[in-house]
Amino acid sequence: MSIDKKAIEEHIRGILVALGEDPDREGLKETPERVARMYEEVFEGMNYTNQEIAGMYGKTFEAPGTRKDMVVVKDIEAFSYCEHHMALMYDMRVSVAYLPKERVLGLSKIARIVDMAAKRLQLQERIGSDIAEIIQLATGSEDVAVCIHACHSCMTARGIRKPSAQTATVTLRGRFETDSQLQNQFLNL
Repeated sequence: MSIDKKAIEEHIRGILVALGEDPDREGLKETPERVARMYEEVFEGMNYTNQEIAGMYGKTFEAPGTRKDMVVVKDIEAFSYCEHHMALMYDMRVSVAYLPKERVLGLSKIARIVDMAAKRLQLQERIGSDIAEIIQLATGSEDVAVCIHACHSCMTARGIRKPSAQTATVTLRGRFETDSQLQNQFLNL
């Protein structure tokens, strides 16, 4: 799938008119084009399946003897857009852990996977599931955990307007799902 920037421009122009604005006034003349470029950037992940993302960022390195070790990358900053209101999910912090199987994933690849999974119209719960699936595909390990904390502007800036509300989700796969000691070790980091 590719993002249709021309269609976005037309629809943003229509939204401006529906809001009672003049899309030809100086401050708004280029807004449809700017929004289309922004959408192309912030929704880049919609162009790829989880399998394709794993292929793009699945560079691993030999690491014999790591089967008992846990690899954790904490507090990866990300943002996404809620599919219900197209509202921003912000101040997002993602922590990812996995148990390697003789090979380890490049650490920057984990952050890239997080970014790409978040660059879709999403639910926070699905972001965690997508990240876990991509890490599983990229590493060959079934043992993956993802914890996400985020603020949702659909709750903080509109509707209920609770600015300090934060949502936490935890996705557990493989041994993280069945081994409470491993689960606690990850969650207590």
